[in-house]
Amino acid sequence: MRVTVDPDKCCGAGQCVLVAPEVFDQRDEDGIVVLLDAAPPADRHEAVREAAAICPAAALEVDA
Repeated sequence: MRVTVDPDKCCGAGQCVLVAPEVFDQRDEDGIVVLLDAAPPADRHEAVREAAAICPAAALEVDA
């Protein structure tokens, strides 16, 4: 799995951080997504897919 984020699309909702905190974080100053792990281990894949699915700004992209 390969994860990419588009910080320009991010609205700072933080749903990704709630679902997959090991993979995503937010900048302190504005809440924009920060990618912590672009190639997460298999045990995180389901959470990362869920985070991408619920992102209100479609700022996350997951390639299997």
